[in-house]
Amino acid sequence: MGGVGGGGGAAGDSSALNNFARDPASIERSNLVKICKLVVKELLEQSLRFGRMLDSDHLPLQHFFIVLEHVLRHGLKPKKGLLGPKKELWDILQSVERYCMEAFDITSSVRDLPTVRTHMGRARAWLRLALMQKKLADYLQVLVEHRDDSLVEYYEPHALMLSDEIIIIVGILVGLNVIDCNLCVKEEDLDSQQGVIDFSLYLRSSSRNSPDEENNGGIAGGVDDTATGAMTAVLDQKNYIEELNRHLNATVGNLQTKVESLTTTNALMKEDLAIARNSLMALQAENAALRRASQHGHPIEDKTNVLDRFDPEMAETLAEERKKRQEIEKELDLQVSLKAETEMAMKLLEKDIHEKQDTIVSLRRQLEDIKSINLDMYRKLQECEATLKHKTELTSRMEAQRESMASAISQLERKYSSETASLNALQESSQALSLQVVASEQRAARAEADLRIEREWRTAMQDKEMQHKEIISELQLQVKQLTDDSKQLGKANVELEKLRSQWAEDQCTLEELGVQLSVSKLQISELKERVSAGRHSPDATKDSDPGGGAWTPDKGVSKCTGCEKEFSITRRKHHCRNCGKIFCASCSEHVSALPFGGDRADHQTNGAGSKPVRVCDQCWEKLSAK
Repeated sequence: MGGVGGGGGAAGDSSALNNFARDPASIERSNLVKICKLVVKELLEQSLRFGRMLDSDHLPLQHFFIVLEHVLRHGLKPKKGLLGPKKELWDILQSVERYCMEAFDITSSVRDLPTVRTHMGRARAWLRLALMQKKLADYLQVLVEHRDDSLVEYYEPHALMLSDEIIIIVGILVGLNVIDCNLCVKEEDLDSQQGVIDFSLYLRSSSRNSPDEENNGGIAGGVDDTATGAMTAVLDQKNYIEELNRHLNATVGNLQTKVESLTTTNALMKEDLAIARNSLMALQAENAALRRASQHGHPIEDKTNVLDRFDPEMAETLAEERKKRQEIEKELDLQVSLKAETEMAMKLLEKDIHEKQDTIVSLRRQLEDIKSINLDMYRKLQECEATLKHKTELTSRMEAQRESMASAISQLERKYSSETASLNALQESSQALSLQVVASEQRAARAEADLRIEREWRTAMQDKEMQHKEIISELQLQVKQLTDDSKQLGKANVELEKLRSQWAEDQCTLEELGVQLSVSKLQISELKERVSAGRHSPDATKDSDPGGGAWTPDKGVSKCTGCEKEFSITRRKHHCRNCGKIFCASCSEHVSALPFGGDRADHQTNGAGSKPVRVCDQCWEKLSAK
């Protein structure tokens, strides 16, 4: 990764010399800090400009993760030996959960991802989840605070994570908490090599003006300022490209030396492997010969005692051969295990070589892109020089115009002195005319005031007329409504009369029904009395009525004998049991025992001790007097 150079002109050259004089590790750290600033600034600007949620296809976001990966892997210790443990970035990120429990969720979810198989892929997935959680700066801050405990064993002393520049990067990453990201970690290929950053997005000059603004500029000082600003920006970018080109060349050289050393190591390993194979084949042949000898020696095993008796030296050599055979078998097993380890180391070495070759290819492509950008910047520099020449020509033309304008101004001053005399005469005449104008304006103001009053009066009259018309229309509507209401009232009165006549007819029918009901009741009571009289003896006399009155039938009576009020449904007919006349309930409310013991029909059966019956007021007075 590259870094941003110093200011324009001589200051830019001096800063470039200072950078070359510094330590390469400090140059790398400063370059990483500067490119991280550029990438985060571009990411924030695009997020605020478009106002949307960023996804995995967003190009500045991909560049940010590549830069962050370079920051975290800067100064990472290599593995010791071919079979030694390798220091991985994933192991560093896993240690965050020991100091911050909030990182436990994303760490466990990354461990359970089925699509990510390598340690580098898990580290990339962890960084993406931390950015979506808006805790990336906090987690890096935790690592920085505990770097003496957790980072020293993983990084070299000159690493960026162990320097003070990492605090600047953590402060830059705090601004990413305002960005919303939606990253699908499962669908991304995080195990493969990351792409190349297109630096043309971060090399634009915001201080340069458009060609229209340059052509329309009228002041020479402003033109010089814009030209100076454009030149400064171009020189800054040129220094940046040169520094980036130098760094990439150094990186490519280091990678080439590493590849050469790996190829030599690979050749040596192949030679060692061939030697081990030859020794293995020899040992296998010796082992086969010993096996054949042992197989042939089994039937003669009983004769070893005979050898011990007759030839003890042969028995000792046989025992030594057996010991050597066991030692050779152990060495054979050891060589087999060494062969497996060397094959595994060869595979890892080939994989590492392929990764380095891919990295070299990507860096070469990036170097070609930087060269093309450098050419573009050189073209822009030439264009700026041409525009600067054009602007100097414009300034010379404007100076000639200024001299011509100064001569014209002197001529105008002379004309001004001659015109002032004529102006004084004209002022005197204008004063006289101004007095006349004032008088005419006063008359016009009076006429306008009268006209305004008349207009206001007319508008007031028109408003009143409109109000009267509205009132008339409202009254007409009310008259129409009243006529309609009167018609409806007449219809209602007619219906009311009909209802009243119907009600009167219904009342008459009800009275007739009441009369018939009372007559039927009286008839029923007469029939009951006749039936009861027929049951008694025939010797009973009917002329013993103390009142001397006959039983009055209901049909011929419509008024009360006492109060002469008409009978109705509510005012019913009642017979006096003493005189036999018809009364209402109020005129026959008394009861008394008759001298003959009740009704005439009950005289023979009940005697003088019968119960009291209904009598009229007159009969009650008579009976009570007795």
